[in-house]
Amino acid sequence: MFRPKIPTMPQPTGLVTPPAVVESTTVPPAVPTPQPALAATPAPSRPAVQLTPGTALALVGGGTAVVLVVGAVLVSMLLAVAVTATSTAVCAVVIRSLLTRR
Repeated sequence: MFRPKIPTMPQPTGLVTPPAVVESTTVPPAVPTPQPALAATPAPSRPAVQLTPGTALALVGGGTAVVLVVGAVLVSMLLAVAVTATSTAVCAVVIRSLLTRR
């Protein structure tokens, strides 16, 4: 029951055919066709993203809001852990004092 059973490969039955012979063929090279000349348009020299003072202020405000929200969530989780630990410690002290009075 605890020993692994290794499956055995079944032996082929009946007639076994040899593999087919593959003949190689040659491919003639294609004649290149001339490409039409494209008119090159100059790329704009301005940066892709332009930050205006209003956009920069919105980015800073959004980043500040995200940091404040994440900080508030982390602080509330830490406070929940601290309250739970304190209440567990108080319960342990009360139970210990009740058991030692007997």
